[in-house]
Amino acid sequence: MSFDLLLKGGTLPDGKTADIAITGGKIAAVEDDITGEARETIDVSGHLVSPPFVDPHFHMDATLSYGTPRINASGTLLEGIALWNELKPVQTIEEIEKRAVDYCDWAASMGLLAIRTHVDTSDENGMKGVEALLSVRDKVKDYLDLQLVAFPQDGLYRAPAARDCTIRALDMGVDVVGGIPHFERTMEDGRRSVTELCEIAAERGLMVDMHCDESDDPLSRHIEQLVHETQRLGLHGRVAGSHLTSMHSMDNYYVSKLLPLMAEAEVAAIANPLINITLQGRHDTYPKRRGMTRVPEMLRYGIRVGFGQDCVLDPWYSLGTADMLDVAFMGLHVAQMTSPADMTQCFHMVTRENAAIMGLEGYGLAKGSVASLVVLDANGPVEAVRLRAQRLLVVSRGKVIARREKSPMTLSIPGRPASVDRRF
Repeated sequence: MSFDLLLKGGTLPDGKTADIAITGGKIAAVEDDITGEARETIDVSGHLVSPPFVDPHFHMDATLSYGTPRINASGTLLEGIALWNELKPVQTIEEIEKRAVDYCDWAASMGLLAIRTHVDTSDENGMKGVEALLSVRDKVKDYLDLQLVAFPQDGLYRAPAARDCTIRALDMGVDVVGGIPHFERTMEDGRRSVTELCEIAAERGLMVDMHCDESDDPLSRHIEQLVHETQRLGLHGRVAGSHLTSMHSMDNYYVSKLLPLMAEAEVAAIANPLINITLQGRHDTYPKRRGMTRVPEMLRYGIRVGFGQDCVLDPWYSLGTADMLDVAFMGLHVAQMTSPADMTQCFHMVTRENAAIMGLEGYGLAKGSVASLVVLDANGPVEAVRLRAQRLLVVSRGKVIARREKSPMTLSIPGRPASVDRRF
């Protein structure tokens, strides 16, 4: 049998060792000691072979804009939103598109091959982002899956044009319905916005991903309404609540009611550890809340949980590297998920769990799956997260798109070896 690409001896995330054969952009076989001709054969023995990284929560219309037109001096969520409203009128479609393509290329080099990005639909200025990212989605489709969320950043009712612009964005081909109920003028407006946006999604057969309760206010409880609408409209498995940071501050009794309801409705949760611990708790002295939602408790209830990057070099966040292992690394620290099983789960949360939240088809390393994968300089998921392991090979749809040589650390200590394995 002849293959396009044959990877020999890789370690899979479950610890098993196997060869992976690829033909026509699909995985043809995952077996021990595959024989046959291949256009290229690569020895990946001793290295982790994983399905690609997936980011279910990002803001690509703002990425790589840090410092324009100014820097977020307070570091708060609200100043970030105000700064974003200063940037929107002055940026062009071409600028948004260039930044987004640059980020997609950066992400692909890191093995991040699927991204769900929210795009502002609050007003005409935001529609520039919609137009730009629809173009970007087409430009990168051969190597990266880009899923767009219609996101009325300034509130569906709070911003006068937001409802019409959101509908227009969906008519233009945006994939997912978004919202931000906690930013409406009143709790009641927030509740109504959840209801209307979920009804729009149900009518159109779309998924829902709502910024929900990104607040330190324990009384911000729009996730409860989102769960209710999911049940009422039969949206099970198609809805995600992003951030959910108010849950960090809620009393335990209320959470003990809420989590079973989320599990019953199959509403997923997307935590964004890098950003949530940076933006939340800014009004606290000490003890200071860190803001990330209750990830371990959700997992115990069987709720699907993913980790998102959220921001890279934009009005809300001055750092970021397009590296989902950074996200998993920070997430496991904040959630105190430090057992081997928990750390492995955090790796899965930036790969297979995020893929499931996004509804990606053909994802994984099974025969017949789309041949997209990443080879990491690590012996397993825990070591990959610990080291934020180097990407040695990135394959997208059967084609090698990034390749790096393993680079040992060099030392100049007298009497010691000149080079050592970086995993010491």
